[in-house]
Amino acid sequence: MTGWPAWLLAGLLLLGSPAAARAQLFLASRPHPEFTVGPLLVRAGVSPERADVPVEVLFSLAVPPTRSAVEFEQDLYLLWPGAVAGDTAGRGDPALSRDVESLGFVPLEEGRLQLLAQNLYRMGGEAPPEPLPGGAPYVTFVSEGGPLGLTSPATWIRIPWTPRLVNRTWLVTLRFTARDLVRPKPATWVERTFWGPRYRIALSFHDVRPRAVFPLYFNNRDRVVRLSDDPSQLIVNFAEAGRLKIDEVFPQSSSRRRSESLEDTEVLSLFLDRSEGIAPQVLTAQFGYFSGVQSWAPVLIPALFFLLGNLAGPLVRALAARAGRVIRARFQFGRGDPGRESGVVLGREQLARVVPGETTYEEVLRVCGPLAEEHERLASPDSKTLVYRGRRAVPHRRRTFWWLATVDRWDVEDHEVEIALEGGRVRDVQARIRRTQVAHPGTR
Repeated sequence: MTGWPAWLLAGLLLLGSPAAARAQLFLASRPHPEFTVGPLLVRAGVSPERADVPVEVLFSLAVPPTRSAVEFEQDLYLLWPGAVAGDTAGRGDPALSRDVESLGFVPLEEGRLQLLAQNLYRMGGEAPPEPLPGGAPYVTFVSEGGPLGLTSPATWIRIPWTPRLVNRTWLVTLRFTARDLVRPKPATWVERTFWGPRYRIALSFHDVRPRAVFPLYFNNRDRVVRLSDDPSQLIVNFAEAGRLKIDEVFPQSSSRRRSESLEDTEVLSLFLDRSEGIAPQVLTAQFGYFSGVQSWAPVLIPALFFLLGNLAGPLVRALAARAGRVIRARFQFGRGDPGRESGVVLGREQLARVVPGETTYEEVLRVCGPLAEEHERLASPDSKTLVYRGRRAVPHRRRTFWWLATVDRWDVEDHEVEIALEGGRVRDVQARIRRTQVAHPGTR
């Protein structure tokens, strides 16, 4: 591999931005490969119990029909922009570490991934995949410097040459566990409680935008292996489909269906377009798993709000009325000491105009008002009694702040006037006043 110019790398780091997608890029050992890769299946398995995601990359190589496969014998490389979990006990490949170190990256972890071969005519339960000796060595690396700081990890994988790669009756399978392929979506506690946590997953092909990926691609861009005409797909298998809720899927051309071979599994897939060249082709989904109670949320939440609305209405009105009474009792607005009256409170001037033996029934109603209780005795139809009742409450102010004053207590006067009539004229007038001190003018 050739060296990487420092000024060009710095410029790319400034322009690059971390990508949420997880891509794969095949590279040959020699420049300008004449073979292609296909069919290609990148398959990720998602379940509610595991944070890390098992990934399988199944592929084969297609060589020109007029050429011998022996001419193309060479190792392949897979660039995966993310950390993977493999067998770290086994020795990795020092050459891979040197490759990434030559570009200024820092190796984090090395080991070997599981590499298998599957006969297309004996798939399913007939014959399990055959392990290939030695597996596939890998190194996970990051960049710690640069103007944008630490990059997200990426993994450089070497796939040793095997005749099965060009045998069209076999698919070579690379297995590993991808870390951080599924990422949580920010949500409020209400959303997490009623709808459960939400996640995002993204798979892509030929996405070289991540800052840890672009330098390796650019330094080896003449070795990129293109897609063949064979059908290739990005696939995400969601286990426990009965508890699954997929909110968003992109692009709209992707397919969603139930798995024909896996029980209770939802399959999301996207066919790759070979005409796109080195352009990102991304399959993304936003999803979540819900519990039994959360599955009733669309019914329970409206019912809960309906019930709370009917219960809270009277309660809020009662609390508001009580708060209003307290405010009116403890605070006065405006200058002076305005009292509060209820019922009919007759003053001395009015009572002086009611003269026994002279004032008639109609005159009493005109002077004192029609709001009176009227008592009659059946034994004496010419006799009746008019009763006027009223209340006056006067506040005792404690402190005054311009137009606002606090009230210490209320002096309450209960007025009761009885006017006895006989033969249509006033016979007797009695007035009673009871004075009390209360904290609230409505208290008796």
